[in-house]
Amino acid sequence: MNAMRLRRLPVVGGIAASALVLLAASPAFAHVSVQPGQAEQGTYSTIAFKVPNEKDDASTVKLEVTLPADHPLASVMAQPVPGWDVKLTKTKLAKPVESHGEKITEAVTKVTWSGGKIEPGTFQQFPLSVGELPHDTDQLVFKALQTYDDKEVVRWIEAPQEGQPEPENPAPVLKLVKPAEGSDSHGSGASGDTDSGSAQNAKADGTSEKAAAASDDGDSSDTTARVLGIAGIVVGAAGIAFGVLAGRRRNA
Repeated sequence: MNAMRLRRLPVVGGIAASALVLLAASPAFAHVSVQPGQAEQGTYSTIAFKVPNEKDDASTVKLEVTLPADHPLASVMAQPVPGWDVKLTKTKLAKPVESHGEKITEAVTKVTWSGGKIEPGTFQQFPLSVGELPHDTDQLVFKALQTYDDKEVVRWIEAPQEGQPEPENPAPVLKLVKPAEGSDSHGSGASGDTDSGSAQNAKADGTSEKAAAASDDGDSSDTTARVLGIAGIVVGAAGIAFGVLAGRRRNA
């Protein structure tokens, strides 16, 4: 009986190792996130919401992002995404904000992308040019709703809490830091010239070097997670093979 248990140990250990690696890897690329994950206070910045399709049998067909009403952004412009329609919803502010010497009485509080499709196993990025980022907070929480063509809606609305485990459905969070010495108010990822016409059809200036670096880091973490998952499967398979060979040798 003890010999049989010993023969099973490599098999069980291999399966457990691969399962743990896969579980650890999957959250890295499963939820809606904002990239880059950090920007400077008081600047204009280009950010993008990265939306992966986490289902094998349905496509994502709509994304709704709610902008924080307690820290309204005076300027919000959407970069066109091929195949997708975008709608900016404005709300009258309870307390007007001042931007470049002008009082702003309403601001964009929701952005909705629809009409396109994110197939299983793929992702899409939805860029926005936003500003001026507030000085009086260290983060902005964007609540997101991801709708699939099978009518399921995944609500990425839980704000992460410092010192607590990541929630099951975390909301995208943009961390805000103090400006670097000598930086201007437009920021490195800013859209310096704002068109007074339709914000919906305006094109953002593009992603800055910082944004690109942060995006690369995010993609790199996704790749690392997948590599770790594959490594776990290989370790599991090796454990199974070792157990089988060990059993054959003892039976010979």
